[in-house]
Amino acid sequence: MAYDEELAERLRATLDGQDGISEKRMFGGLAFMLHGNMAVCAGSAGALMVRIDPARAEALLAQEGVEPMIMKGRPLKGWLLVDRTVLDDESLPRWVEEGLSYAESLPVK
Repeated sequence: MAYDEELAERLRATLDGQDGISEKRMFGGLAFMLHGNMAVCAGSAGALMVRIDPARAEALLAQEGVEPMIMKGRPLKGWLLVDRTVLDDESLPRWVEEGLSYAESLPVK
């Protein structure tokens, strides 16, 4: 299944003007990288994958429509899925900033 193209376009618009952004197909979706580190990804089912500081996971998981990212039956530490139903024009930029903030803390690749 292809990634959610509408979400990808919304992410491009949100990231417009941000230095160091590149796109790469990963995890069945379209990842947006900051200086080579994945920050967010438009998933195939319409959910947004967000890379986070694992120390913030508990607080972020308490928000509506947010769940842990599961790969091969196990939670993927430092990643969340945000359901498309809660990705309005106000919340999407906040989630993108969450991903960018963590990706920015990592060494440039």
